[in-house]
Amino acid sequence: MNKLAMHATFVAVVFASSTAMAADKTITLAVKNMDCAACPTIVKASLQAVPGVTGVVVSYKDRTATVTYDDAKADVGQLTSATTNAGYPSAPRS
Repeated sequence: MNKLAMHATFVAVVFASSTAMAADKTITLAVKNMDCAACPTIVKASLQAVPGVTGVVVSYKDRTATVTYDDAKADVGQLTSATTNAGYPSAPRS
């Protein structure tokens, strides 16, 4: 029984440490091909479909998308792929 308790404690510590290392990050992407008023809606939906994305704000005027995401579940490559696959290539804004 003592061995089982030690194993359960180890699993709990590993799970807690991986959760503690995850962090919300925010990135602004420069988005191409946004030419009409409907474009930001499509860009936003494509980004919201990425697992781990917690917030998206798209600016038609600035041609940007600001994305907040859990870096343990998503990365910049997934975000740019999502917009590109929707017809709006993007890259981190410099």
